[in-house]
Amino acid sequence: MRIRIVDAFSDRPFTGNPAGVLLLDPSPSSSASSPSFPDDAWLQNVALEVNHAETAFAHRLPKGGEADWALRWFTPVAEVAMCGHATLATAHVLHTTGAHEGPVRFATLSGVLIATPHEDGSITLDFPTAPLTPVEIPDNVAEALGTQPLTVFDTGPNIGDLLIEVADEKTVRGLAPDHKALARYSERGIIATARAEDPSQGYDFVSRCFFPNIGIDEDPVTGSAHTALAPYWSERLGRQDLTGLQASARFGLVRTRLRGDRTLLTGRAVTVIEGELLA
Repeated sequence: MRIRIVDAFSDRPFTGNPAGVLLLDPSPSSSASSPSFPDDAWLQNVALEVNHAETAFAHRLPKGGEADWALRWFTPVAEVAMCGHATLATAHVLHTTGAHEGPVRFATLSGVLIATPHEDGSITLDFPTAPLTPVEIPDNVAEALGTQPLTVFDTGPNIGDLLIEVADEKTVRGLAPDHKALARYSERGIIATARAEDPSQGYDFVSRCFFPNIGIDEDPVTGSAHTALAPYWSERLGRQDLTGLQASARFGLVRTRLRGDRTLLTGRAVTVIEGELLA
């Protein structure tokens, strides 16, 4: 079985967010009319072996259904309900290998997600928009994050984060949080964000994402977080089309377009490693 490492939300290697991608062979116990995933323990072990933020597992579904491929995502320690960069990486592998042509519909824990390739090599993901609910600033979160929040929003069950706006772009870039302390404040973690200091640089807002509860102290580029960042900044900046820079050490750009209860996320991806999984 071929396994690939793909850098997502980037157009060059060693930037963006790396994801493992496995297009699964049919299991001996499944049939063409009823394909299935391997045992969860095996999926989790592969994700631990890959040891990137997420590893995506996909298998082809029978024709005529609401989706073309089934897709699941695992961190090194847990399965997650939504992952943008590994979905982008999987769509990239499907299109670059010829396994699928045109828009691909993925059946996932977050419903059917559609990835549409474009002639310029970018891919657009159609994801549910995260519902934002303002909440009181939690006690001691400023100490855990390393700066005083301006506003705090709950992002709902799909991504399970707190979205925190801080003073400015410089503050976001300089954060050095206490990851263990951050773990108590939300199901997955914290999205820290601020308005871009200079929009002429090609982005409208910046963010960093800390997810200690799923084994990721800092995620390099987080597609799912932008389903919350898009409505947040679209309201404040008065535009539906925006570009976010995730200012991690690897960094990456995510173009967002808000469409009510759906958010479109556009980016590029590049395969950097391809090999054979023997286990």
